[in-house]
Amino acid sequence: MTWVVLAQNDDLFGGVSDFFDSTEWQLIRNLTIFFAFVFWLATVFWVYKDARRRISDPWLVAVATVLGAVPPFLGPIVYLFFRPPEYLEDVRERELEIKAMEERLAARDLRCPVCRAEVEATFLVCPVCTTKLKQSCVNCKAPLEALWQVCPYCETPVDVPTAVRSADTWEDQPRPARASAAPRRKRPSP
Repeated sequence: MTWVVLAQNDDLFGGVSDFFDSTEWQLIRNLTIFFAFVFWLATVFWVYKDARRRISDPWLVAVATVLGAVPPFLGPIVYLFFRPPEYLEDVRERELEIKAMEERLAARDLRCPVCRAEVEATFLVCPVCTTKLKQSCVNCKAPLEALWQVCPYCETPVDVPTAVRSADTWEDQPRPARASAAPRRKRPSP
């Protein structure tokens, strides 16, 4: 009886054993190992290229590359968690934009909001498109800033335009009265 069971087990796994001993299995195994190795090299190369774009220190780039290489497929995932959030090129571009904005603010060239022509701080009206830039003081005719409530030159209270005055405070405006409803009729009792 034991011989029969052993003979059946031998026949049962004999096909599987033959497959793993065949040249097809060796070809599949070798190709899988080759493609896994190529994929691993590709991930190491990607970590290296990405680290060069994000990190300026060459030693840190080398450390990131080694981290991407040593735990074979886990390294690039760990690198993704700890890499800098932006490229060096983006950092430089942002710094240049900030520097340009600071230079523009330092130059402080005043322009008309409508036609973008250069105007001086004392202009009341744009000389190109005649847009009113500032209000003048009623007493001394000096140009006033929009937020001023009193003229700093002659202490005259600034007259707020009526359009601004009515829309300026929403709390002080009276609420519209509700239309009074018609008196309710009593229902006749049944």
